[in-house]
Amino acid sequence: MARSSFAAYLKPSTWALEPEPSTFAPNSRWSNKDMDPVPIRSRTWSTVNYVAYWISDATNAAVWELASSMLATGLSWRQALPAIAVGHCIISVVMVLNGTIGARLHVAFPVLNRSSFGFWFSYFSVISRVLLSLFWFGIQTYTGSECVYQVLYSPPLKKDPMTYLVADAESYLALACTPPEPFAREVKHHNVRDYVLFHRIRWLFMAKAIIVPVAWLAMLIWAFVKVPVNSSGGLFNQHSTLSGSDMSWAWLSALNSALGIYSTLAVNIPDFTRYAKNERAQYVQLAIIPVAFTLCGFIGMAVTSAGIVLYGQTLWDPLKLINQWDNRAAAFFASFAFVLATLGTNIAANSLSAANDMTVLFPRYINIRRGQMLCALLGGWALCPWEILASAEGFLSFINGYTVFLGPFAGIMVTDYWLLHKGRVDVPSMYRPHGRYRYMYGFNWRAVLAILCSVPPLFPGWINSINTDINPGRVARLFNFAWIYGFTVASTVYFVTSSLFPARETYIPEAILPDDAEDASQTSDAEDDKKSIQAEVKEILA
Repeated sequence: MARSSFAAYLKPSTWALEPEPSTFAPNSRWSNKDMDPVPIRSRTWSTVNYVAYWISDATNAAVWELASSMLATGLSWRQALPAIAVGHCIISVVMVLNGTIGARLHVAFPVLNRSSFGFWFSYFSVISRVLLSLFWFGIQTYTGSECVYQVLYSPPLKKDPMTYLVADAESYLALACTPPEPFAREVKHHNVRDYVLFHRIRWLFMAKAIIVPVAWLAMLIWAFVKVPVNSSGGLFNQHSTLSGSDMSWAWLSALNSALGIYSTLAVNIPDFTRYAKNERAQYVQLAIIPVAFTLCGFIGMAVTSAGIVLYGQTLWDPLKLINQWDNRAAAFFASFAFVLATLGTNIAANSLSAANDMTVLFPRYINIRRGQMLCALLGGWALCPWEILASAEGFLSFINGYTVFLGPFAGIMVTDYWLLHKGRVDVPSMYRPHGRYRYMYGFNWRAVLAILCSVPPLFPGWINSINTDINPGRVARLFNFAWIYGFTVASTVYFVTSSLFPARETYIPEAILPDDAEDASQTSDAEDDKKSIQAEVKEILA
């Protein structure tokens, strides 16, 4: 009996999701409920939620380390802070442009991307995003474990902190090994989980936006009390150790780092803005992103600067700085704030993004909830992030440099929707492999050419960042402003080729939105399915 029950779980049909009658795709092979346009009742994110979201995302260890590490490169705070401000002003404009598309069409990034890349070429960007999400989920999870270790280490303990960590790991493994719920029960509660996942999670960001900034401000006050800004060695008396062209290239590199830290979300921000009450709700990103990230960057630099005076070393990792404190209560609460900060960021930037991408890759078997579980298992355990961080500096440089693709991705999306089609797109066709966005065998050659023109020139600098023994010459300096270069070149090439050789089948007089097309989509599913199958057969025979 047990053997037959176990064998049932190995059948793909057991894990298949129940097809939703409202799907925009010809069949469940191409979409499921989580990938369909968001219905009106589920559009619940308001302006306040987006403010809380970005405040919570700005207060995380990576932003702190980005700002404080700029001091370690030789820049002063007067040079590093403008780089952070300018970078986030630029990224906020791109964020709102792509975010408005999601808020207007209520479609996720993996589906939306088909309108500019082509149905099949869009999978290149989706797979790229999945791989990055998995690796960064693991790395952020390991960072979170360091925060938990510091929390456990802070109060007096009778046991070594690792005892508690091992117990937690065993509990997690026991939970992970629990047999999955029966298929029927999962379908029954699917709507409830979907509601909790996307409509309740905004409250986590609200809580983080209140708790974590308070802890950061407390650390800033501590830094200014311990080391006054005008004192010898204080923040205002520190100056750059660089000059001339070295300082210019270092500043450009700092600017590119500020652009790159959230270049992933600049591409897949529609995953979140598709839940906006209206497109105006997410306009606030234009202001909140530069303000929040610049202030958080200043805090990171100020506290790191104080650490240089107090401890004689550049502790750009905030957890290493907290480890120097004698006040165990302060260390506990500060570490707890970083636990909450890392948790929220990992969910927003990695877990949900990976889940959306996995859903579009295997819509028949994976929904957003299952995608997050897979991300946790693969990214948090199977990839062994502790090994990556311990011995693979070159690999970290590789996946960090992989963001050279994200500037071109964002540029092509912005150019296609705003400059070429001017918002007149066909949402139902984004769900059909043989619709108007098929282009040539599923590839938009204009997007392919834009990627080829913008990414390979950055390879020499990328290789040099992985292995500094390889010196390709001055061409490597392009990597110092890789995001701006990739965005600009890809946008220009894509616009010129699309203007000279337009894909006329994609130009329509009026936008076909999901709210307008839902009824027509439902009645034509059977016919589209038949056409899709016939076209695939012809393509195989050809």
